[in-house]
Amino acid sequence: MKKAFLVLLLMVPAILISAQNTPVKWYSVEEAVALAQATPRPIFIDAYTDWCGWCKKLDKDTFSHPVIAEILNSKFYAVKFNAESKDPVNFQGRTFVNDGKMGATHQLAYALLQGKLGYPTVVFLTAKGELITPVSGYKSAKDFEPMLEYFGGISWQKQSYEDFLKTFTGKVQ
Repeated sequence: MKKAFLVLLLMVPAILISAQNTPVKWYSVEEAVALAQATPRPIFIDAYTDWCGWCKKLDKDTFSHPVIAEILNSKFYAVKFNAESKDPVNFQGRTFVNDGKMGATHQLAYALLQGKLGYPTVVFLTAKGELITPVSGYKSAKDFEPMLEYFGGISWQKQSYEDFLKTFTGKVQ
């Protein structure tokens, strides 16, 4: 009995550490929309390009942070979208493509970013796929956390972001 208790006691920290390092579960646009229809949750889109250094830093430092990953996995359907992808994307009853008419930019990226093509840009959508807002630029985990909490619930419908920040207490140090 003592050995079983000792084994269990030794396993608990390993399980907790493992749970804290769960990576973000990324979906395609189509997968996220289907999931949001079945079980409503806002959709989060990371619009990036392969050549963007700040996009890589956002992946490495912000999205890999355990608090950020936990919020993205529990409150959103997170999408990683290459803004220069050649793959067609079905969204809101329309097929978006990268036909070269906008340079290297995919039509969906142009629409979601409202023509302001800077990377990285994250986009917040309602569970119905309606645009809430794009937010451009690199953000540290500490700066990203309140934004995710604000758009991951209903706060964005009830108060300004500035007012939200006045009472927000984050977990990221």
